Amino acid sequence: MLTVEGLSSAYGRIEVLHGVSLAVAAGEIVALVGSNGAGKTTLLRTLSGVRPATAGRIVFEGEDIHRLAAHHRVARGIAQSPEGRQVFGPLSVDDNLRLGAFRRQDGAVRERLEEIYAMFPALAERRRTPAVSLSGGQQQMLAIGRAVMSKPKLLLLDEPSLGLAPLLVDQVLRAVLDLKRDGVTVLLVEQNAAAALAIADRGYVLEVGRVVHEGAGRVLLQDPKVKAAYLGV
Repeated sequence: MLTVEGLSSAYGRIEVLHGVSLAVAAGEIVALVGSNGAGKTTLLRTLSGVRPATAGRIVFEGEDIHRLAAHHRVARGIAQSPEGRQVFGPLSVDDNLRLGAFRRQDGAVRERLEEIYAMFPALAERRRTPAVSLSGGQQQMLAIGRAVMSKPKLLLLDEPSLGLAPLLVDQVLRAVLDLKRDGVTVLLVEQNAAAALAIADRGYVLEVGRVVHEGAGRVLLQDPKVKAAYLGV
């Protein structure tokens, strides 16, 4: 579904990604792990079109999209749930979700809303509540729900467990597995490397803007270098 070849990206004169290459097959969960500052969020932002690529190719379903604007990438089936949730606090849960479906028609939006509420029953109970009053875990569910309102083929999911209690982390990661079962392909950036690799089909390890390890998720979990660097073992 997605092939990234020699991708570089920069903030001004500071290059953050240095020739990153990776692939994501349809139906996979692929985890991207690494320390803070490794370039994980920059990579997702470059894939979604929020950051420009300075070199390389992003091939999605056979089409090079690295020059497409972000909203055109959404139209082709790519959606991002950003780090830090970034929900619209004064707006209701319902309105936050509707903002994720700006390209869809009213009938399809109503149907999709009910699908999201079935996926996240805690949101259904608070659909008229301002997003700012939700717990951290509920806001994370809302951010994921907003991203999948567009019915993406590929979901770019950035740090879904950030700041959450362990029980809520389990709920969010179960939701990621539910999305996979619903046919959504997921590229997952996660500081909790052990949790991410445990549910991932495959994983990549990013260090200082470069891919340094790759392999099956459970194989990387047992890799001594990965364990020492990212799993606290």
